[in-house]
Amino acid sequence: MMNFKKHIFLALITLFSGLISAQKTLTDFTTTFEKSKGTETATYQETIAFYKKLAAIYPEISLLEMGETDSGYPLHLVVFNASKEFDFNKIHLSKKNIILINNAIHPGESDGVDASMMLLRDIVQDKNNLKKLKNVVLAVIPIYNIGGALNRNSFSRANQNGPKEYGFRGNAQNYDLNRDFIKADTKNAKSFAEIFQLVKPDVFIDNHVSNGADYQYGITHLFTQHNNLGNDLGNFIENEMRPNIEASLLKKNIIITPYVNVWGTTPESGFSQFFDSPRYSTGYSTLFNTLGMMVETHMLKPYKQRVEETYSLLESTIDFTIEKGTEIAELRNNAVAKILAKKTYPIAFELDKNTFSTLQFKGYEGSYIDSKVTNGKRLFYDRTKPFTKPVKYYNNFIPSKEIEIPKAYILKQGWQKVLERLKDNNIEFITFKNDTIITAEEQHIKDFQTSKRPFEGHFIHSKTEVLAETKKVTFQKGDIYIPTQQNGIRYMIETLEAEATDSFFNWNFFDTILEQKEHFSSYVFEDIAEKLLEENKSLRDLLNKKMKADKDFSENAEAQLDFVYKNSPYYEKAHLKLPVYKVF
Repeated sequence: MMNFKKHIFLALITLFSGLISAQKTLTDFTTTFEKSKGTETATYQETIAFYKKLAAIYPEISLLEMGETDSGYPLHLVVFNASKEFDFNKIHLSKKNIILINNAIHPGESDGVDASMMLLRDIVQDKNNLKKLKNVVLAVIPIYNIGGALNRNSFSRANQNGPKEYGFRGNAQNYDLNRDFIKADTKNAKSFAEIFQLVKPDVFIDNHVSNGADYQYGITHLFTQHNNLGNDLGNFIENEMRPNIEASLLKKNIIITPYVNVWGTTPESGFSQFFDSPRYSTGYSTLFNTLGMMVETHMLKPYKQRVEETYSLLESTIDFTIEKGTEIAELRNNAVAKILAKKTYPIAFELDKNTFSTLQFKGYEGSYIDSKVTNGKRLFYDRTKPFTKPVKYYNNFIPSKEIEIPKAYILKQGWQKVLERLKDNNIEFITFKNDTIITAEEQHIKDFQTSKRPFEGHFIHSKTEVLAETKKVTFQKGDIYIPTQQNGIRYMIETLEAEATDSFFNWNFFDTILEQKEHFSSYVFEDIAEKLLEENKSLRDLLNKKMKADKDFSENAEAQLDFVYKNSPYYEKAHLKLPVYKVF
């Protein structure tokens, strides 16, 4: 009887396996890109339907819903794991390397969408690939900007050669999502942070299409700026990862160069690396010590070529990660300790104009000819005149401002939008249970400039300067204590240091401190000011010194009265005072 049951069980297993095998054979996984012979890209609906079918038939693939987007549709994450484990807590324990691929942050730049679909299909349909990728997990965001992907057209990418239809750059709120990783105005960015903090990728790839100059390359790379990434990771990305991937592609007869950061002119005079501050995807990934790369295919190359070269670059990056996986993991594990050991941290950089490398650049002869549209000249690249010339490439940046790393930051309660973003990025903190007196650095805004035109929904600040004073401060129950000794140290420094490029201050999160809430009537305060100057010699001397040193001030009675007010006990303490303190 036992043998009979065993035979029945084995027969059912055989039958089930046969059905699965037949289903794999019968299911058509040809993509829209392939069916159109490389002229079309999949719609959002087609993309998700493709991955649903793939996940239903191949147990190495899982399709997860990961939060909301402004479009009302959920953000998806496709995960490949040869061992069929999709709990990331367990994946991290397995010590597999993880690669996160982001597609269609700008949906008109759809190359990665089609390349990723074919790549994952080809991996699961080949047993050799499953064996090869046993120690790597791939996580793919199929379409990040869903609102833009649904807004399909054939004209918004005026400079681009295909596909026939594509999505729009702005999302459902018309935000450019590749400026939103710090300010996180969109649901997309909030969901991305959830994905990033869950996945904790070793390598991050964001697929794009370039604008700018014309040249022979069909694909370019924009690795995380190595000085900004810093320490051993920065050296690794510049001296190991970049040359290895370039060489791998060359073996496939694909030429690649650094992103050609040139606008309105030709590259022969040289160009600098694009500096990816934290508002950008690869700048954001830097904050968590991830090796980041933005892929930029060339807008004027045929869509088929661009997608195929994106596919090849993804393959080469996977191969590199397999080869160097142990070293990558070790470098990332040591990154926070390396940062803390230096005791200082750069929050602003400038291009080193004295240091450059030389590229054997493959371009086209450019000249200025008469325009047939306007009465002026136009830039013309002559593709019948290709060249290979040495071109200076400026890819080193030096710190222009550094801060001493504090033991902790303290955020006054009430700043919910800031606290939400800290939570979304897994920043650990302690809430004071009682009123507490601590010696801390209190900061006031000394100066800043504000853009005259809106940028991504903000009038952002720049050239910010801070005045700091160490004093005993009474913090209230409910205030937030944020120790720097944690994995998110770079995120908190880059957002809480007001002078940092993409700080919360510069993105307008603290703008209410820039307004005085109380003031004075001159005719009333005149009497008070007179008495203050009679009783306070140091204030009187300060006023006289200011008048002698500043002619305009000496001729401005209103400014003089305001000066006395701002140096008196009547001036509100909250004006220009940041709600962020530092503890050393």
